[in-house]
Amino acid sequence: MKIVVISDTHLPKSKKGLPARLIVELQHADMIMHAGDWQTIDVYKKLQLYARVEGVYGNVDDLEIIGLFPLKKIVEVYGYKIGITHGHGKGKTTEKRAIAAFEGEKVDCIIFGHSHIPVNRYEGEILIFNPGSPTDKRRQKQYSFGVFSLSDKIVAELIYFDEE
Repeated sequence: MKIVVISDTHLPKSKKGLPARLIVELQHADMIMHAGDWQTIDVYKKLQLYARVEGVYGNVDDLEIIGLFPLKKIVEVYGYKIGITHGHGKGKTTEKRAIAAFEGEKVDCIIFGHSHIPVNRYEGEILIFNPGSPTDKRRQKQYSFGVFSLSDKIVAELIYFDEE
């Protein structure tokens, strides 16, 4: 199973649409996970054209997105429990807030966004993953998103690309 993982699309503020490099992966996705800051419902509608979409809202999302998605959620796929949160808030780093959001809950992976800084590492047995942003790289050298392959384990890859 292939899951495309994105966050912080900020459309249409950052760019007019989804980048071509992301669309290539979306065409082969079985599922899409979005860790918030969609900006508008139009992003959700576009992503739905490719695969089932799971997600959460972020700190800049409009009321329509907030009404559709929770602040955090756990999605079970192929027996894996994947936690999704945006990671915004006060105190601690974004990554530490994301990890704290699932304290006491059994998850195999935590996906978060907010910082626009890609992360792909393990903390103990838990995969900690931030896909960065495919449309707003901020201080990063390249735009990014993630791809998960699920089988007997979660194989997580960050995809980096330049603006097209």
